[in-house]
Amino acid sequence: MIRNNQALMAEIDRICEVAGYLWEKGWAERNGGNISVNITELLTEAEKNLPALAPATQLQEVMGELGGHIFYVTGTGKRMRYISLKPFENGSIIRITPDGSAYEIIAEQPISPTSELPSHLLMHNFLLSKGRNNKVVLHTHPTNLIALSHSPRWLNSAYITHTLWSMIPESRVIVPRGIGIVPYELPGSMKLAYATIKQLEKHDVVLWEKHGLLAVGEDIIECFDAIDTMAKSAQIYLDARTAGFEPVGMTDKQLDELAVAFNLPLE
Repeated sequence: MIRNNQALMAEIDRICEVAGYLWEKGWAERNGGNISVNITELLTEAEKNLPALAPATQLQEVMGELGGHIFYVTGTGKRMRYISLKPFENGSIIRITPDGSAYEIIAEQPISPTSELPSHLLMHNFLLSKGRNNKVVLHTHPTNLIALSHSPRWLNSAYITHTLWSMIPESRVIVPRGIGIVPYELPGSMKLAYATIKQLEKHDVVLWEKHGLLAVGEDIIECFDAIDTMAKSAQIYLDARTAGFEPVGMTDKQLDELAVAFNLPLE
């Protein structure tokens, strides 16, 4: 039944496309990274009310804003390279109970969602509470950005944002709110989720120290583009350093000119 929904399958195809990119980039070793997409608006009423495939699973916290919302979520222990080929064998569609206290798997197979589901849902809950139409949470492991996070000087939002913006004009345009920083926390923990939410108040892209990058947005391709662009800036910086020089970067005046030309917020 679900597969007859053309709008839904088009979105699943986009998820598969991005999952493939993450693997090809080398950012999704083994089961690294995870994706959740709010697909509620794509489903018919009959699809929203499909029977659960397994007993409801209680959440660590009540997600009041998410009651009745439905998500495609990558599965725990599943590899992006397989998600890109067989999304329903490596992910599941889950429905949050009306009171926001639990979730049910409603399609297509009873695949357990990513272990970071509680943090994903907490972020979705926060974004909805703020009236932000961010349907996607995308987490992956961009090699160069993780490498930078091992140096204390890069664990400063203003510094990493300004430096990466200055490497290539597109980074200023595509990631206008810069990068937030979360010091290391246990992967999948609620502490990590709450620290991330604090950064999402000002940013759409967040770097987790020694772990990876997370992007939120209305569109999964745009989330990938944001991460890809900042990873490109990091690569330019590191390539210059490897060549034996410190890259000059764009000037503040040049960055401000971009902000005016593209109607972006000034720093």
